[in-house]
Amino acid sequence: MTELAGLPALPPLLLRGALLSPFKRPRPDADHPRDRLVVPGLRVDLTRLAGYERVCGFPTGEDALPVTYPHVLGFPLAMRLMSGRAFPLPLLGLVHTSIEMTRRAALTAGATYELAVHVEGLAPHRRGTEAVVVTELRADGETVWESRSTYLARHRTPGGPSAEAFGGRAERGPLPRAEEWQLGGDVGRRYGAVSGDRNPIHLSPLTARLFGFPRAIAHGMWTVARCLAAHGTPEAVLVRAEFRAPVLLPGAVTYAAQGGRFELRGGDKVHVAGDVYALVP
Repeated sequence: MTELAGLPALPPLLLRGALLSPFKRPRPDADHPRDRLVVPGLRVDLTRLAGYERVCGFPTGEDALPVTYPHVLGFPLAMRLMSGRAFPLPLLGLVHTSIEMTRRAALTAGATYELAVHVEGLAPHRRGTEAVVVTELRADGETVWESRSTYLARHRTPGGPSAEAFGGRAERGPLPRAEEWQLGGDVGRRYGAVSGDRNPIHLSPLTARLFGFPRAIAHGMWTVARCLAAHGTPEAVLVRAEFRAPVLLPGAVTYAAQGGRFELRGGDKVHVAGDVYALVP
């Protein structure tokens, strides 16, 4: 079974989620789906993988999966859960605020995997309610990669907002500049084509304005992937990243890094901040 045959199509899920969004009333104590969606016998589409690697800046032609690629594999299953009636948060306006990825060993592009996704739970956030979605990739019965993504539905809370909508943890001081990147207006469309995530906020200024953005914005997972392609990761690794502010397209950004830390900045604004930790086998 290839990844294209084994995973649900995203456009109908996006449409279903959009249609159901006005009827959702998010709150942290709401019930959430308990299903664990599983795709066995999953094989990577090598053509699609090569396109992803080119868009994100990873080396192509190697028998290895970038550390961020299993998120792309699992995203359709996550969307199936988050677009359903049982998921209490509205898909429209849902913000990906952070991701933690653990790769326990090198992942080969030619291997056969089992993919599983479930909603771990809901939690209160200073700006609303957050859901935690867990993705797991198994090979020969062993978990070789897993992630925890947080998605925020913004709504009124008793405490009110106290920080930026896309993040807000305390700053640890700026990192030294490593590279300057000029991002074209087509980055969102190019990444959407290889990831399947064709959310309208990423595709054009016109569709982004419908959701309150002056221009299209880059996918958060593209920004993390682009940073990790520049930073490099060991085979066994833990990556944590926070999405602090949207990256408007086209635009200029600064990639900065030192040791295991990295960030993507636009002027004084931090768009993405992350850490890379080598794991002991």
